[in-house]
Amino acid sequence: MGIRQRPATPWHFWVVGILALLFYGGGSYYYLMMQSNNEAYLASYTARQLAYFDNAPTWFDAAWAIGVWVPLLGALLFLIRNRFAFYALLLGLVGFAVASFYQFSGTAPSSMTTGAGLASTAIIGALQLIFVLYAGAMLRRSVLR
Repeated sequence: MGIRQRPATPWHFWVVGILALLFYGGGSYYYLMMQSNNEAYLASYTARQLAYFDNAPTWFDAAWAIGVWVPLLGALLFLIRNRFAFYALLLGLVGFAVASFYQFSGTAPSSMTTGAGLASTAIIGALQLIFVLYAGAMLRRSVLR
């Protein structure tokens, strides 16, 4: 019995991994700027939008944190071909879904729930779902171990 070899890593694996790292890095940056009250970053928000974030319940902040930091870890795990990348990306998608539920449950200012806001949220969710599905495919193919 020989040692079982990993299948060859397809070229697109690295492209998807780097895109995921950049995508989740951007989300983490956004979260960090909001949570640290970075004045330059927050200058583009209205007072109502800032109040929305300041008065958000703890479960929203927890879901948001999970939705950005766990999949960032997942993207790093993905690039080292670790199977836990799939689970981290999946958990990040769940965190995003919970945080999005809060945003569209009638608590956010109307400026954040416009058609553009909904489209932006849908695109972010779709990209996260694509990353999860791709990681799942790589897990099934034993590229992730």
